[in-house]
Amino acid sequence: MSDATPSSDSPGFDEMARDIAEVPAVEVIVTVAVNLMSAAAVKLGLTEDGDAHKDLDEARKLVHALAGLLDASTTEISSFHAAPLRDGLKSLQLAFREASLVPDEPGQGPGEKYTGPVFG
Repeated sequence: MSDATPSSDSPGFDEMARDIAEVPAVEVIVTVAVNLMSAAAVKLGLTEDGDAHKDLDEARKLVHALAGLLDASTTEISSFHAAPLRDGLKSLQLAFREASLVPDEPGQGPGEKYTGPVFG
């Protein structure tokens, strides 16, 4: 059974807070967006394992969250960061549409509330 007391090898809360305080907000936003994109790609079956982790319901949630994050942070991050993230989002939305057995109506797909209808 493990001891709940943190070891001296693991960083404490104060140290983690200090580390995150040094990270610019744009880097945090981009990192979260990339994590959402990666998770959505896995749930869409776009990895080497393909269908082993495919779950379109979960993918829908992740793509929708990514779209909301990008929509909310548009004015906060530069186009240098935003453009490739928007391209990645569109690719995920198209992959979702392609993978779905019953396609959503235009404008009703994941994240399209924020991006508008996505067409190939």
